Amino acid sequence: MKTLIHPTAVIHPDAELHPTVQVGAYAVIGGHVKVGPETVIGAHVVLDGLTEIGARNQIYPGAVIGTEPQDLKYAGEPSWVKIGDNNLIREYVTINRATGAGEATIVGNGNLLMAYVHVGHNCIIEDSVIIANSVALAGHIYIEARARLSGVLGVHQFVHIGRHAMVGGMARIDRDVPPYMTVEGNPSRVRTLNLIGLKRAGFPIDELQNLKKAFRILYRSNLMFKDALDQIELLGDTEHLLHLRRFLLLSQMPGRRGLIPGKGKVVSGNDD
Repeated sequence: MKTLIHPTAVIHPDAELHPTVQVGAYAVIGGHVKVGPETVIGAHVVLDGLTEIGARNQIYPGAVIGTEPQDLKYAGEPSWVKIGDNNLIREYVTINRATGAGEATIVGNGNLLMAYVHVGHNCIIEDSVIIANSVALAGHIYIEARARLSGVLGVHQFVHIGRHAMVGGMARIDRDVPPYMTVEGNPSRVRTLNLIGLKRAGFPIDELQNLKKAFRILYRSNLMFKDALDQIELLGDTEHLLHLRRFLLLSQMPGRRGLIPGKGKVVSGNDD
């Protein structure tokens, strides 16, 4: 099994690597790192700090995972990066560990992080998310499953991005992106339902119709926010409608950024 590790790699003797892990030339792996079965670590990768990586991940050359957060509040406390299984982490991706003792920056399963993506401290990325080249995620961002982020955009700290959302390239995302919607622009706006993405995900016709109605209530009516939520509740209690309504409600809670408005219409808790 030693043939799977390039002789120029520098691996701390306390690092825990499954015997099937492959390590490329000049990679550097610290003493608190744990890596699961069949993960491939490319040339010049740096894995540091309290970092746990699951099975069958591919980490491409130049990626840096588990270094200290870019946060002036960080005072050296023990914190984590935790990465699940079957992720593709492309060239020069950076993933910082969290701020706060015992806190973690988390990447789930089956995600694709393209080249030069930055994942800041305390971010959580769920499963099957695609983040295109040169996307910068500030701290404490939460991205739900199957969201899609196009290239060369920035996301403000504490923003939440909903499941099956599509964010267009070069956007400035400074507020929450509702689930199932397409957002683009600078300033960014909700443009339409992410219909193509939902069809590709296998959403049945009746669910698509319900979400179309919800979109029209939110962004094509003149209803105030509370009244719009009441109308969405009348559409039914399907999984996706419930999730949409819950996301909208939580976006108004203290500590959240509020909602990105629609084209020509603001939808927010204070209806500004």
